Amino acid sequence: MEYKGVWTLGEARDGEIKEVSFELLSRGRKLADKLEEELVSVILGDQITDQQAEELIKSGADKVLLMNAPALKDFIVENYSNVLQDLIAEYKPEIILAAATSMGRTVMPYVAIKTSAGLTADCTELDIEEDTGNLLQTRPAIGGNILATIKSPNHRPQMATVRPHSTKPAEKDESRTGEIVHLKLDSSLLDGRVKKLGFRKNEEDAVNIQDADVVAAGGKGMKKGENFAMIRELAGYFEGAVGASRDAVDRDWISYPYQVGLSGKTVTPKLYFAIGISGAIQHLAGMKTSENIIAINADPDADIFKVSDFGIVGDLFEIVPELNKQLAEEVK
Repeated sequence: MEYKGVWTLGEARDGEIKEVSFELLSRGRKLADKLEEELVSVILGDQITDQQAEELIKSGADKVLLMNAPALKDFIVENYSNVLQDLIAEYKPEIILAAATSMGRTVMPYVAIKTSAGLTADCTELDIEEDTGNLLQTRPAIGGNILATIKSPNHRPQMATVRPHSTKPAEKDESRTGEIVHLKLDSSLLDGRVKKLGFRKNEEDAVNIQDADVVAAGGKGMKKGENFAMIRELAGYFEGAVGASRDAVDRDWISYPYQVGLSGKTVTPKLYFAIGISGAIQHLAGMKTSENIIAINADPDADIFKVSDFGIVGDLFEIVPELNKQLAEEVK
């Protein structure tokens, strides 16, 4: 049985394709090119237009498998899983990528079990093994202290989830052309046991550091929660957001929605301040794709300096107030 092609599982809400769908295409395009195979974006939902599907092609997809149906408007894992299993049986993709969102984290394990496929979650890097063509899936392990590379040589499809915002969407190429395949939902694939009754948003979700152009984050070096006031002031001068390392959150200096890292959020701002953060792998996985990183740390050997564009070695309790003072004078 021959498996071919790289698939990305896009996401849509209220008829709109979500940004993470385009991020996945950046990952998938590189893999498909190495394998010299086509890149397919799979979109399940309702009232998604061809115009939106064409945006996926402009962003790197060779083909879009589009299934619109009222029953797929809301994500229900049993329904989505049954549809994906059916598509896998028909098209036999070699690789399937999804985002490590609530949808991806739920449906991918479900499908992997049902299809006896290999799955690696929360990957930070993906590549193709040169001699075998196997998918190399790299992710932090052992509490984020090491990076492990995993492969599934004996099972297909090879499946992986990647962190949202861990890569940027490719620039759209208006000249790209591709195929949109309209799929009809087989009603026998609907489970029927579960239905959506409502949706209640966590108020803390309003703290969306992932959309900020500037993030000022503090770590264990802040020493206590009250000291985050200087970071809030710094972020304010840039109309930015406040972030934190896991150490700072674990010490209850700041709440979890602000956490950056493998067990928190992944951010890709234009400017990232890492203040009193040593640079554990767990944290780096959530911010190393920032465009510009400024690190402030008293330890000249701190790992954070290995990924920073600018580093300041010194006492943050002297440096940050001075930065705030000079910024305050600039905005007068």
